Amino acid sequence: MSKIKMFALGGLDECGKNCYVVEVDNSIFIFDCGVKFASGNLLGIDYIMPDFSYFVKNKNKIKGLFVTHGHEENMGSVKDLVKEIPELKVYATKFTKYVLEESGVPSSNIVKIEPHKSINFRGISVFPISVSHNAPDSVMYTLNTKDGDICYTGDFLIDPTMSNCYNMDLGKIAYVGKKGVLALLSESSFSEYTGHTSPSHHLYDLFKSAIKHHENRILISILPNHLFTIEEIFNACKNSHRKIILMGKKLQNIVQFSREEGYLSFDDDLLGDLSNINDKDAIILISDDRANPYANLNKILHGYDKYITLKKTDALLLAEPRYDSTEKILVKLENEFSMFGCDIIDIPRDKKILHHASSEDLMIMIKLLNPKYYMPVRGEYRFMLSNANLANKIGVPSENIILKQNGDVVEIEDGKLQDTYNHIKVDSVLIDGNSNDDIGELVIKDREMLSENGIVLVSATLSKKTKEILVGPEITTRGFIYVRDSFDLIEEIKELCKNVIENNITPTFVDYNQIKYDVRDELSKFLYERTECKPMIIAVIQEI
Repeated sequence: MSKIKMFALGGLDECGKNCYVVEVDNSIFIFDCGVKFASGNLLGIDYIMPDFSYFVKNKNKIKGLFVTHGHEENMGSVKDLVKEIPELKVYATKFTKYVLEESGVPSSNIVKIEPHKSINFRGISVFPISVSHNAPDSVMYTLNTKDGDICYTGDFLIDPTMSNCYNMDLGKIAYVGKKGVLALLSESSFSEYTGHTSPSHHLYDLFKSAIKHHENRILISILPNHLFTIEEIFNACKNSHRKIILMGKKLQNIVQFSREEGYLSFDDDLLGDLSNINDKDAIILISDDRANPYANLNKILHGYDKYITLKKTDALLLAEPRYDSTEKILVKLENEFSMFGCDIIDIPRDKKILHHASSEDLMIMIKLLNPKYYMPVRGEYRFMLSNANLANKIGVPSENIILKQNGDVVEIEDGKLQDTYNHIKVDSVLIDGNSNDDIGELVIKDREMLSENGIVLVSATLSKKTKEILVGPEITTRGFIYVRDSFDLIEEIKELCKNVIENNITPTFVDYNQIKYDVRDELSKFLYERTECKPMIIAVIQEI
């Protein structure tokens, strides 16, 4: 019998940053290691990843990291974890392996796996099963233990029409369910949607209609890893006598790799190049980046793109998900394209770019696997709660449904859920640009203060010999007040700072630290009384 622990470093009560851990006795198995893209209130932050302190501390116990598919929310921080633990083995299917290598994970760390072939670890095995998603070769994982299987679905939907690299092996899933499933960890993103996700995720007819009814050039913005959507665009363009131009090296590489490996199939004459970019009937696929959303479209709109010049006859189609964090940016962008004269082709609200399990899909998965314990994961808490209610609706006892937050440890001993409340310290690492260092909450607070109230810089120069003020105090402001219109206030600030400096000067000694502290303290009180604003105050005092 085994002692099992399950917890998440990310992915619970949030969309993204998926990272789930199953610890069986002294063996640690990691499932997915993704990022979460920053919302507007995290000023300047590109993405957020889990804190890997627990993994570094227990690296000798880690058997491997198992990635379900090649989307950033599930594999975006693998390269960062490999930097922390260079000996880490990452298990992934062929397409996912390619995406990992493109993101910077060394190929020597990646072990290519195939669905339905066990990966064995001294009495414990991991069994990948094919599932349907909009990334090829997506899998769910089953961890075989002495007390029963622990299953993690990753992202999936149930659609029998999706085949080949998008096929879902329902028979294998049912077989695992017949063997006995101890615990099932299943995604929650679309749990509030009634019915099946299929067929609303099929957009071929929409793309076909757009191509038919818009005779002029069409700009289509897509996420490069959403290959199922890209395939539907290519299929819709067949026999249209139009050329598809791929913009962006990442998108070009993915399409080339996918064609070489059989994930994509299209005629040579369908693909154009830069010489076709101004053709009246060209179709231009523009690769979007979740870390910097719609940046390429903004370049085109404002005339900064070196290849594409926007025309009033162009049409814009956003064939990518709408995220809450970028909704304002998107609406503003659509409005500006419309003002320029372009047509906007909207994807109807009942259509879904994202391929996640709706309520019926989730209930079928639960029925097939028939788990003893059920743990909703991946999604905001209301989605997890809705997922839990679905499980309870079809017969999973409420005491066997596990709702947790990141860091909360679920303990199962000898096949029974333990009544414990252990917690592992978890945190979010905020990444700005290419730096791997955590920006930290204090930096974010400083940025918020600067964005809301601006900055006041006080500078003065003292004589090294006499300790008298030679220059200043000079006042510089940014984002606080307009100096030319606030002459009296600036003079009062100067007088206040001068008094503070002089009060801390003796004929033999100047306490510079005390001057800076008193300037910040006194000036902060004064400015709040006069303006009800709290700008950042920096004092620079030097001597010559």
